[in-house]
Formats: sequence, C-alpha cells, structure tokens
Amino acid sequence: MEKMPTKGRLEKLKKVLQNRQRDLTIVCENIHDPHNVSAVLRSCDAVGVYQVFLLYTNEQFPILGRKSSASANKWIDLKRYKNYDKVREALKRKGMNIYATYIDASAKSIYDIDWTLPSAIMVGNEHRGVSRECLNIADDLIYIPMLGMVESLNVSVATAVILYEACRQRILQNNYPANNDQTWLEEKLQQWIHGKKNTIKKPSLI
Repeated sequence: MEKMPTKGRLEKLKKVLQNRQRDLTIVCENIHDPHNVSAVLRSCDAVGVYQVFLLYTNEQFPILGRKSSASANKWIDLKRYKNYDKVREALKRKGMNIYATYIDASAKSIYDIDWTLPSAIMVGNEHRGVSRECLNIADDLIYIPMLGMVESLNVSVATAVILYEACRQRILQNNYPANNDQTWLEEKLQQWIHGKKNTIKKPSLI
C-alpha cells in the first residue's frame, strides 16, 4: 500500500509548489562535474526554480549521487537538449529573456538586470565557459562584478549568486508565492505525492 505523506509534509509540498518560479530558469551547457551540476540544482530548488534545461552537445551528462545532489533533482523538472536553436525556441515560447554569463565589454552587470521579468540564465562548462553557439542564441550577456584579483567564480557559485539576486528582486516585488493556478498546483502535487518526480538519470533528449 502506498504511504501517504503526513499533514505537515503535505503542507510543505504545497508551499514549495506555490513558490515555484515558472518564468525563471537555468540552462546548463556541457557542465561535466557532477558536484557542480548537483550544486546548481540545489540552488535552483532553494530559490524556487521550477524547470532546468540541460544542454549537452559534446559532454556526457554526469551521473549524480544521491548524497551530492541532496535529492534536489527530484523536485525540479529537467529538460535535456542537444540543439541550440531548439533550446532558444523553447525558451522564447515561454517569453524568456535569454542571458549568457560572459566577461565582455558589452556584458551587463547582474545588478542592472530586471530579474522580475521572465528570464533564462545560461551557464557553461567549467573550463571553456559558455560556447560561441550559446552566445549566439542569447539576447544579452551578463557578468558578476568582482573586486579581487580572480576574474571568475566556480560555475555553481556563480549560478547561486545570480539566482539569489533574482530571488531578492522577486521577493521585493512579492513574487513569492508565485502560483495560484489551482489546476497546475494540484497536478504537480499529485505527481510529487505519488512519486512521479523527475528522474535525472535519463532526462528526455530533444
């Protein structure tokens, strides 16, 4: 017999779903370190990101351990892609502004972006950063202001910094809770209750 969640657990699931930001997402491009992917997913879960895009064109998606991901992957909808144009099309159908993290004279500070608008943030490989193909599908380039000698952050740390700026802006605009679509909330709640969460082992490939 299927074990039903306790009343307290059920209330937590409802609250988490209500806070999910369906118009804020991360695109992970060819990130190969499982610890980095896991850390990105934990940050996404923490700020209420509902869906993450996995863009893997020349890297194998890493195997994530339960301990390293802290099970965050179970609560995030994952979409796997291998084509840049299809990622852009999917994001634009959702009305997203697409940003790529890249140090360039034309890049904008993350503190100058209105993160209350529908936004997709593309983060790249640990060694190569985002690719030229990724830059080509972006609407704007962004960077994190840094005051030290080092010019870059670990990809998972950079993702967390950007997401929490987006979270801060959205809190100020009362975007939490974000969802009042009762049909969507009930559908997702039932999926979570009955264990039909996303599996990260073989996410759908598009």
